[in-house]
Amino acid sequence: MNRVRTFALFWYDFVVGDDWRIAVGVALALAATAGLVHIGINAWWLLPITAVTLLGLSLHRAAHNTRR
Repeated sequence: MNRVRTFALFWYDFVVGDDWRIAVGVALALAATAGLVHIGINAWWLLPITAVTLLGLSLHRAAHNTRR
């Protein structure tokens, strides 16, 4: 059981990393893109916009936290 736990913790740390909000945002963007493509909308543009937006928000949050 220890190997399974270690494996799960590795993947959690790899995917979530330092900020769980980024992981949730990417997961939501992937789901939204899949949903839009499923109904016939060309949604290739959603993931790059989401990635840049999430990066900007993360940097803003990190800069704000270091000023305190």
